[in-house]
Amino acid sequence: MAIERRPLREQVKDELLERLGHGRFTPGESINEVHLAEELGVSRTPLREALISLEREGIITSERGKGFRFAPTGRQEFLDLTAILIALESLALRTSDRAHLSAIAPRLLAEARAFSAPQAPHGTIERYDDAWHALLLSGCSNARLRELIDSLKLTLHRYERVVVGDHEILERAAEEHERIAQCLLDGDMEQAVAALEANWTSGMERIMERLPALGVR
Repeated sequence: MAIERRPLREQVKDELLERLGHGRFTPGESINEVHLAEELGVSRTPLREALISLEREGIITSERGKGFRFAPTGRQEFLDLTAILIALESLALRTSDRAHLSAIAPRLLAEARAFSAPQAPHGTIERYDDAWHALLLSGCSNARLRELIDSLKLTLHRYERVVVGDHEILERAAEEHERIAQCLLDGDMEQAVAALEANWTSGMERIMERLPALGVR
């Protein structure tokens, strides 16, 4: 592992997530801390710190006397996480400053049109979506709400990386973000929220289509 100016536990955590995203670990697989620490070239202390952090995010589970294992993935958990995120983002949009939304609506529309590919690698879609939605909610003054959204989205994305991976080509409805932006340009908040909910729902469905093939319950 290359040395970086970040805590070693964070580097280890990112490396584990990267391996998960590329299918080098499987859901439910037990973790041999000794072997994994040797493979990564680190001591067990930063490895255990990284594992504990991943456990808090639901990626890893632990049992007394049995150590850590990668959490089994479940369809219902994915649905539950998405439903919560839809509710939180909708609330953040509703409570955003209306003048700010009007000001950024043209940019939101322009960026949505710029990334109009009907298919793209999941990692590319994830990065674009995160940036676009961050701009969309930038007028929400409730810092705690935005923190909750960011935290939940991180957990959801890491769940997706376990079952899909960054390089899996996914379909996307390229016009969904355009619809949200256009509603904001028209000053129609209710339709903008409805379009936001539809965007998340269709994205969830596109991921769900791939779960059965991967043996996810």
